[in-house]
Amino acid sequence: MDISGASAIVTGGASGIGAASARLLAGKGAKVVVADLQEEKGRALADEIGGAFCKVDVTKTDDIINAVEMAKSMGPVRVLVNSAGIGWAQRTVGKDGSYESAANLDAYKKVIAINLIGTFDCIRLAATAMSLSDPMEHGERGAIVNISSIAAFDGQIGQAAYSSSKGGIVGMTLPVARDLAAIGVRVNTVAPGLIDTPIYGQGENSEAFKANLQKGVPFPQRLGFPEELASMVLECVTNSYMNAETIRVDGGIRFQPK
Repeated sequence: MDISGASAIVTGGASGIGAASARLLAGKGAKVVVADLQEEKGRALADEIGGAFCKVDVTKTDDIINAVEMAKSMGPVRVLVNSAGIGWAQRTVGKDGSYESAANLDAYKKVIAINLIGTFDCIRLAATAMSLSDPMEHGERGAIVNISSIAAFDGQIGQAAYSSSKGGIVGMTLPVARDLAAIGVRVNTVAPGLIDTPIYGQGENSEAFKANLQKGVPFPQRLGFPEELASMVLECVTNSYMNAETIRVDGGIRFQPK
């Protein structure tokens, strides 16, 4: 699928996997809307790649609509990359046996609201805009790529909320792809393993933590680069026969319980 001159929306696009994806999409000629809460980083990246920044909280439908409308003003909406997300870790039951020490239900709901419901809200709204675009060769109108996690399959102790949210993204991939086939829009999901992004922080302690993490990766024994994830995102966008699939990009790692 040729995305030159088309518009693309990347949520969570100001840093990490989202930023790397935005750069690659722009390199293929797309006009990218960097949709994120991080204004300074988001605007700087948008200026760098010749795109636009839109402040978006994916739990707010109006914010998403603003990003979609911005994309429509820049070209036919052909691409959505859902990269916005948060992490959370807490055991389901506390050590003292009290109800109060059980997992924080509000935190669980927040993770689901951002990672899962936010992803679906972006899909339904961006795909609506895609449906109004003129079809390309073979009837294709666009492509959507969701960012899940290998925690969807190998969730560790304390990852109930995060794994639930990412597993939900995997679970929606096929039925949403089937829904959107009617308008010529493909849907795929990429499940990253341990990727070197700002989520791990910075500094000496952060580097030591990452060095310990990478020991579990068979090969190459390191954390993945955001650009390696973005490369798979771009393939899912431009390869017109890629549809309804979830792809692990993880160096062969399988998470142990902890």
